[in-house]
Amino acid sequence: MDLKSAGTGKAMAFCAPSGAGKTTLVKSLMSSRNDVAFSISATNRALRGDEIDGKDYHFLTTEGFRERVEAGEFLEWEEVYPGRFYGTLLEAVEAIWSSGKHVAFDVDVEGGIRLKELLGDRILTVFVQPPSLEVLAKRLENRGTDSPSEIERRLAKADLEMKRANLFDHILINDDLMTACGELTKTAEVFLSPNQDSRPKS
Repeated sequence: MDLKSAGTGKAMAFCAPSGAGKTTLVKSLMSSRNDVAFSISATNRALRGDEIDGKDYHFLTTEGFRERVEAGEFLEWEEVYPGRFYGTLLEAVEAIWSSGKHVAFDVDVEGGIRLKELLGDRILTVFVQPPSLEVLAKRLENRGTDSPSEIERRLAKADLEMKRANLFDHILINDDLMTACGELTKTAEVFLSPNQDSRPKS
């Protein structure tokens, strides 16, 4: 299937360092539009807490994940950490576009770059960025869910990710949440309009 020409739906991919507020922003966008559906990623990690297979992730065994990679069933996939795989199943994207909706992806930086290569102008990649690493460090500390060593690891990764933000179509700086939500709503409205030439200005 040629995803660049299939159906009429578009796509938006959201990437961000941990703690930048991406999840809150995407949820805000999804609640304001009924023509956008979330693409549920697949992973080989175990379920956590009250997660549900098919709702939070498509949970696969490592063998099952590898088999589906070999069968060409993934649009994109990455080994995010050693032995830990995440990816987007083609069937998930096809199902959303077949329903007449647009696709929202929540992926890592490599996934976002790969989706842009695959879908071209049909997708808008958005990098959600904190005002600074110092602000991000405070947010991670205030969450109270990570050890100091884990926060250091996340900050080191965030520094590398932010240096690649210029590879995305739109950089959304999340300094004030309400302002960022408003900017994202307007950006999506422009890009997802029926006019194929509509492209938001970064």
